[in-house]
Amino acid sequence: MHKPTSFPALTFCKARRTALGLAASTLLGVVALPAFAQDPAASYPSKPIRIVVPNPPGGTSDILARSLAKDLGEMFKQTIIVENKAGGNSHIGAAFVAKSAPDGYNLLLLDMSVLTIGPSVVPKLSYNPQKELTPIAIPAYSPHLLVVRNDLPAKNLDELVAYARKSGTPMSFGTPLASISQLAGILIAQDRGFELNVIGYKGGAQALADLAGGQIDSAMASVVATKTLVQGGRIKAVAVTSAKPFAATPGVPTVASQIPNFVTGSWQGLLAPANTPAPILDKLQDAVQRIVAKPEFAKHLQDLGSEPSAMTRQQITEWMHTETQLWGKVVKDNNIKAD
Repeated sequence: MHKPTSFPALTFCKARRTALGLAASTLLGVVALPAFAQDPAASYPSKPIRIVVPNPPGGTSDILARSLAKDLGEMFKQTIIVENKAGGNSHIGAAFVAKSAPDGYNLLLLDMSVLTIGPSVVPKLSYNPQKELTPIAIPAYSPHLLVVRNDLPAKNLDELVAYARKSGTPMSFGTPLASISQLAGILIAQDRGFELNVIGYKGGAQALADLAGGQIDSAMASVVATKTLVQGGRIKAVAVTSAKPFAATPGVPTVASQIPNFVTGSWQGLLAPANTPAPILDKLQDAVQRIVAKPEFAKHLQDLGSEPSAMTRQQITEWMHTETQLWGKVVKDNNIKAD
């Protein structure tokens, strides 16, 4: 008697196993998919965050970092550590963060001029600010004040220019060398047609102390640094470098009213290493924006002589590129070098 072939049964079993295997693979793929698509910010932060300030304690960046750390800690329910890594004209701390893992746990807070001027005045910079750092937010902006000694006969920029031209000698100008204040002062003098005798200082505080003592004619520093001396009547403010009149310096005319589009100052920026995941950057940016929008924090900034910037991350990136080119030209044209 003819036996039925077993091939159909074998084929059926093989097909069934294949179907079951495909179903299992598909199920595993469905289960595994969320792991690949998981938002990296979902569990961030899961450990303490470090904010590096590349300056000694007590300065503008340090004060701002500690204020932000307090509110960020409460918001994230996580420890936020502020660590001062001073030295190398602020580049030691900046380079440390630039070379850190791009995971959002090492952040940098500093005056952005360090990053926009650094490539021009420090030829062998150990990192590339535009390629190795990415901005998160600018929680505080403080324009420069052009200030003069009390007995100098000028109440505004026009009167200062007239005095400088009439005196017949370059006007002494105290500033840290290769700094944003030196470059801003040079630009004003060149545009208005008078000469400066640049007196170099290791820090802006000493320049302002000498100005208050009448040992130099003029200086330029942020509103944060100059506000107390101006309010105390120890020095005079003749112009502010904000785009429009600044709330913390009522009655002080802008340089931009005389030199169109002239805007400088201290932009305190919060940055992370390049390639930090965008969702983490978004989470940090949103947190900072919510903090600076709080009435008590906004008042704190105004009392210091600052205000938050509304620039987005992309706008900050573009601004950094433009500023680096602008100051690079000023540095080259005037042969300015860091100490």
